[in-house]
Amino acid sequence: MNKFVNLTISEEILKGIEKKQYEEMTEVQENVIPLALLGHDIIAQAPTGTGKTMAFAIPILEKIDTEDKNIQALILAPTRELAVQITEEIKSVSQFQKRIGVVSIYGGEYIERQITSLKRKPQIVVATPGRLMDHMRRSTINLNNVSIMVLDEADEMLNMGFREDIDTILESMTHTHQKMLFSATISRDIEDLARTYLHKPQVIRVSRNELNVPTITQKYIEVSQKDKTEVISRIIDINDYKLIMVFCNTKRAVDEVTSNLLSRGFVAEALHGDMKQMQRDRVMNRFRAGHLNVLVASDVAARGLDIDDVDVVFNYDVPTDEEYYVHRIGRTGRAKREGMAITLVTKQEKYRLRGIMNYAKAIITKAEVPSLDKVIKVRVNRVVTQALEVKENKYQDIIYETLLEVINKDVDANKLLTGLIGMQLNMDSDEEINESARKNNKVARLFINIGKRDFKRIYELTDLLVKQTKLTNAEINNIDVHDNFSFFEIPSKYVDDVIYAFSAPIDGRRISIEEAKGRDTNNRDRRNNGDNRDRNNRGGEGRHRERRSSSRNDNNYHPTNRKRGK
Repeated sequence: MNKFVNLTISEEILKGIEKKQYEEMTEVQENVIPLALLGHDIIAQAPTGTGKTMAFAIPILEKIDTEDKNIQALILAPTRELAVQITEEIKSVSQFQKRIGVVSIYGGEYIERQITSLKRKPQIVVATPGRLMDHMRRSTINLNNVSIMVLDEADEMLNMGFREDIDTILESMTHTHQKMLFSATISRDIEDLARTYLHKPQVIRVSRNELNVPTITQKYIEVSQKDKTEVISRIIDINDYKLIMVFCNTKRAVDEVTSNLLSRGFVAEALHGDMKQMQRDRVMNRFRAGHLNVLVASDVAARGLDIDDVDVVFNYDVPTDEEYYVHRIGRTGRAKREGMAITLVTKQEKYRLRGIMNYAKAIITKAEVPSLDKVIKVRVNRVVTQALEVKENKYQDIIYETLLEVINKDVDANKLLTGLIGMQLNMDSDEEINESARKNNKVARLFINIGKRDFKRIYELTDLLVKQTKLTNAEINNIDVHDNFSFFEIPSKYVDDVIYAFSAPIDGRRISIEEAKGRDTNNRDRRNNGDNRDRNNRGGEGRHRERRSSSRNDNNYHPTNRKRGK
C-alpha cells in the first residue's frame, strides 16, 4: 500500500514521480499525503532526509486549479537554500502538468526580479519569512486566495527569530485555508504555534527507524586529529566514491580541510556562512553538476540543501548537537537508496558519539583505517586501467617514438613506468597513520560514573559489568572506587564493546564509561609501598570527570541523581 501508484492523484503527477524514479513512499509521505489530500491540518515531525518535501508537494499539486492565476499555495522555509530546493522539487514533479507556475522569493536577490516573476501569476510561492514580509509591505504579493499553507522546518524558523514574522503572515490570512507544519522536533514553541493557528491538526511522528535512515550504513573510525584528512583520502580512493560531503563544526575547519584535500588532488570546494550567496550558489551548482566531487561544509551553510546521489558523508568533526548528526547523514541514502556515513572520532570525542547513538537509536559500528599498501595498490590498478582505456590521439606516434628512444638508451622500462605512475598518484601526500596508543597496550583503564554512593561492595560493580558485557570476572581488575565514580582495568580488545554496551540507558539511568588516561604499572607498585602520588593523580582526574558529568543537561547522567529520586 505504500506505492505512489496507489494514491488517488493525477496521471501527470504520477509520471513526474516515475521520472524521478520514486516508487515507494517513505513513512512521512505514507502518513501525510492521504490526510493532506482530505484537507486536514497537519503537524508532522519529519527531519531532513525523510522525503517531507514530496509529502506536501504532491497534495499541493493535486489541488492546484490551473485555470486560476492567483496564488493558491504558500510554502514558508527558513533559508534561501531550502526555498530553492523546494521550488526545484515541485517543478520536477509537476513537469508533465500544464500551466503550473512556481516561484521562490528570498533575501539576497534583487526584489525587482522577484516582482517580475510574481507578475507572471504563479499559483505556488515558496518564500523565506523576511522577504515575504517585504513583498507584503510593497503590496506586490496577494495571499487572499491561498488555500494551502506549509511551514517547513518550523523549528528552525523559530530558532532563527522568525516568530513575529510568522505571526504577522498568518494573522493577515483571515480566510479559511489548510495548514501543514513540518518540524524536526515538536517543542513547546511549535505546540504553541500549532494551537494558535491550526484547526484540529492530525499529528504525524516519524518513527525512530525513520530517523535512523535504515538505508544508511553508519560507521566510526577512531583516529588522531592530525590524521583525519589522510583517513578521508584513503577511504575515498579505496571505494572510488564520486560524490562526497565532508562536515566540519567550524568555518575555519571547513577552509583547512578543503585546502588539504585540494593539495591531495581532489576537486574540493568549501561551503560556509561567511561566503556570499552568489559564491554559495556557484559551489552548489558545480557540485550538483559533478564538476567537483568533494563538498566541505558547515552545518549552517548546508541546512536544507537537497542533493541526490551523495555516495558518502564524512563527519570530520563529531557534531556538537545530536540533531545535526541526523541532518548530516540524511544527505546520503535519500529516497531509500543505499548510503554511507563515516564519523571520524578522536578519543576526546567518543563521549559525544555515544550521545548520538542514544539520541538517534543508531547502530554505529567501528571500522578500521585502510592500510596504505592496500590503498596504493587500488590507486595503481586504477591508473593502469585508465591508461589502457585512453583513445588514440594525434600525439600517439610522438609519444611512442620518444618512449622507444628513452628505452634504447638503456633506461629501465620498469623504473620509468614506476616513476610515471608515482607522479600520477601524487604519493608525496600520503602519510603514515599512527595507530592508537591503546592498541599497543594489553590493558586499558576505564572510568565509570558510579561509585560508593551507588553500591556497597566492589563485587556489585563487577556483577554489573559482567551482566551488561561479555567480560568475565577474571578480566576485570584493579577496581578503584570513589564516592561518585570508579576506575577499572580490562583487556584493551574489549574497550569498544564495553563502551557500546553502556551507550543506552540501563533501567532508565544513563551510565557513562570512558577510557581513562593510561598509567604506568610501576605507579601501582609504588602506591602499594606507601607512595600516594598515583592516588592523588587519579583523584584529580576523577574530580575533572565528575565536574564534566554533572554539567550535562541530562538529569539522569550523574550517579548521585538516583539519590535525589531522579
